[in-house]
Amino acid sequence: MSAAFSRRVDAALADPILKLAIDRTAGTAEAKRALAVDGFAHFEQARTRAAAIKDHVVAHLGHYLEHFEASATAAGAQVHYARTADEACAIVIGICKAAGARTVARSKSMLGEEIGLPHALAEAGIGRIETDLAEHIIQLADERPSHIVWPAMHKTREQVSALFKQHHTAPHTEETIPAMAESARRHLRQGMLGADVGISGANFLIADSGAVCTVTNEGNAELSLVPPRVHIVTAGIEKLVPSMGHAAQLLRLLARSATGATLTQYTTFYTGPKRAADPDGPEAMHIVLIDNGRVKMRDEGLAEMLRCIRCGACMNHCVVFRQIGGHAYGGTYPGPMGAVLTPALDGLAASRDLPNACTLNGKCQEVCPVKIPLPTLLRGWREKSWREGLEPATMRQGIGAWAWVAQRPRLYRAAVRAAIFAMRRFGRGWIRALPLARGWTAHRDLPAPDAESFMSRYARGER
Repeated sequence: MSAAFSRRVDAALADPILKLAIDRTAGTAEAKRALAVDGFAHFEQARTRAAAIKDHVVAHLGHYLEHFEASATAAGAQVHYARTADEACAIVIGICKAAGARTVARSKSMLGEEIGLPHALAEAGIGRIETDLAEHIIQLADERPSHIVWPAMHKTREQVSALFKQHHTAPHTEETIPAMAESARRHLRQGMLGADVGISGANFLIADSGAVCTVTNEGNAELSLVPPRVHIVTAGIEKLVPSMGHAAQLLRLLARSATGATLTQYTTFYTGPKRAADPDGPEAMHIVLIDNGRVKMRDEGLAEMLRCIRCGACMNHCVVFRQIGGHAYGGTYPGPMGAVLTPALDGLAASRDLPNACTLNGKCQEVCPVKIPLPTLLRGWREKSWREGLEPATMRQGIGAWAWVAQRPRLYRAAVRAAIFAMRRFGRGWIRALPLARGWTAHRDLPAPDAESFMSRYARGER
């Protein structure tokens, strides 16, 4: 592992509060998803259909971009295209300055994090109000999100309470979650209603109507996007779907996979700015469609990753994420989907550790609502890293030595027997310390192996 990644992982593994916070949230999400899927009789058929919808759009991206632009423009919105993160931020900052914006209210958006929008707004001297409760916590703590659905999942309620008491003008007096939520509501409400510009992401872009769909659990998108004079949408070009019917099919999977709900509490479709007969709404609506490497991903063997609907199920079920949390990954997107996306966004040389930080057990693919073959894509990055000589010399030498032994069956079997004997000598049932294996035993006990190898039992006919 690189030194930076190793430090982040060691710090996460040594933090018992982090493990507690992850277990509280991801464990609950895993249980709720299981119940939701059990109650959806046609879940597997829906997954297959959803994957086909996304694959069709990605294969015909140019057509649907043109279709969406025409529909959105006809509804009164202005559509912009950005090839890179810097271009996207420049467009957003330009719109804000043209509107004379001093403050913006931002609804939760991982794409905004991907393109560095919070930093761009700060550099432009534009105040930012994060309206999502978890993003508000992250903003107060001056941290990055650790999960794509629950950005503050690494924080315990006790830590959140301390943050609110430090930063809120009228903090809670009771140590309960409803009291803390009320404290945040009082703190954020005026900022939401008084912002000059509202900025959101998009869960789906509807090509045949030009509508933008947002999905939240708190209603913060509606409060922060309707009152301001200008609404700006930043969305990846892969968010397109052909019609409202296709969006509805994906929404059934998104909510169940993310939170275990049948449908998210607030699912809203925005189609253009305020019209003459509308009682409220923004005077102008801008939609910034962002590539930032997505076309390259499609053309270089990662098209299946563009199916992702950002539900977070893969990380909730990932044995690695459940141990180290999101920040250890170092990029915008954590977990299995982040281990595939980050090398595409930041370059493989800078993030080759992530595809290797995976057991390839396949649980992420099993629970993905759009059937992304995440283990296959991760193996692809590993193979590319090996071909390009990015793996350190020690690893290449170690693999070479293992291959030399593995090609000599008698020597290999003897080495396995010796290893089993030695490991069993280090502990009874569990190994608490093992030479040359501190990475395994520093923060957890290692189960001692059985007395016999699998091949020995197989040779005797055991099944």
